[in-house]
Amino acid sequence: MSSIVSTKLPTDFIWGFATASFQIEGSTNIDGRGKSIWDDFSKQPGKTLDGRDGDVATDSYRFWREDISLLAQYGVKSYRFSISWSRIIPLGGRNDPVNPKGIQFYSNLIDALLENGIIPFVTLYHWDLPQVLHDRYGGWLNRSEIVQDYVRYAKVCFEAFGDRVKHWLTMNEPWCISILGYGRGVFAPGRSSDRERSPEGDSSTEPWIVGHSVILSHAYAVKLYREEFKPTQKGEIGVTLNGDWAMPYDDSPQNMEAAQNALDVAIGWFADPIYLGRYPDYMKQMLRDRLPEFTPEELAVVKRSSDFYGMNTYTTNLCRAGGDDEFQGFVEHTFIRPDGTQLGTQAHCAWLQDYPQGFRDLLNYLWKRYKLPIYVTENGFAVKDENSKPIEEALQDHDRVNYFKGATAAMKAAVLEDGVDVRAYFPWSFLDNFEWADGYSTRFGVTYVDYETQKRYPKESAKFLVKWFGDNIDSGEKPPTQTIPVQGRKT
Repeated sequence: MSSIVSTKLPTDFIWGFATASFQIEGSTNIDGRGKSIWDDFSKQPGKTLDGRDGDVATDSYRFWREDISLLAQYGVKSYRFSISWSRIIPLGGRNDPVNPKGIQFYSNLIDALLENGIIPFVTLYHWDLPQVLHDRYGGWLNRSEIVQDYVRYAKVCFEAFGDRVKHWLTMNEPWCISILGYGRGVFAPGRSSDRERSPEGDSSTEPWIVGHSVILSHAYAVKLYREEFKPTQKGEIGVTLNGDWAMPYDDSPQNMEAAQNALDVAIGWFADPIYLGRYPDYMKQMLRDRLPEFTPEELAVVKRSSDFYGMNTYTTNLCRAGGDDEFQGFVEHTFIRPDGTQLGTQAHCAWLQDYPQGFRDLLNYLWKRYKLPIYVTENGFAVKDENSKPIEEALQDHDRVNYFKGATAAMKAAVLEDGVDVRAYFPWSFLDNFEWADGYSTRFGVTYVDYETQKRYPKESAKFLVKWFGDNIDSGEKPPTQTIPVQGRKT
């Protein structure tokens, strides 16, 4: 008797590339779109590294057909993109009018994807809150208003697109929405206790209020989808959370504990309520009465409000107890090992080094803790100084290729050797684009964008990924397997 062991990812494994509306679309004042909080914020002096904004970006509102042609040329199974709330409802609110031209744009995009055999994987909110809602009542700071307005926006999208969209993400990276927008103040709307950065804001309370509002908005949108749309549309819906692997700096008890504390604040803050029905104990101890509470009725809606675990991850941090950064759980991060060596290859951004084993470890951690299928909705690398290189040199993005070699091997091992249920992988990003506070100086794309001409050039990393998924997903025809005799039995 023999045991058949697969050497490939399953036939239905989803792979593709990811983007977000404000980072690629441009055309910010075209066809009835209202402003998002990023429109004016990115124009304020000092808010982006290169002083540039999102008015043009990769001009994908105009060049979406060319983008889909390139995705089809790559042979992706899926494309993850986000919908701009203020294109759909320019004023944002539940009693405000819907913009037919906004609906039509995304409807055409979805149809064209499907015509090319590409699965639309849709994010409802990727950081571009309608500016009017922020001005009207404080946006995410006003729980009772924002939940109702977000759920109505989600409903409009389910009604308009849900006959064709079967994969929904409610929110992209709630930690970033909360901490970077309302704590550190480096992302729109830029609120912070630092008066040199922002005239108003309270970093000690607002991030936790915002996070709570985001969780509830997500959960009530999922409740609506499951009750009113899923029975006929038969799709799935969940949230995607950022979070990097936290590795103890050494094996001392305090640093082992620090690594878990870091995971609780970076991931558990959102994942524990959504999957387990409670905030982490460490968050409660750290914040005490600053951490909002769910009512029993709210908790019943929040718990198990995601069909899968949506995972955005980029790096690994070595963790030491100490420091004064509450947003990191009072844990110090470093890439320098005790012996003085670096953890991995340094990216253009200070916060990112290449360490594939950490990706495998985090996949195992999330699978064991939350016990739901994992969709990796972002993973990627920005090559150091790529923006200042000639195009021909930038296309030879060896550090990014090496990053994806490591990440894909780690993911495959997690699936085939560790038994982790990973069902999708979306490298970030399909295109170089507007990288938020970094402007255009940081490039994450597997496709180079010449911003002067908007021409797209595939990088070596795109070619590597296309080939890797072609080689490593079971075609379903003749499964490549190896036969291994089962020990201890007569054959």
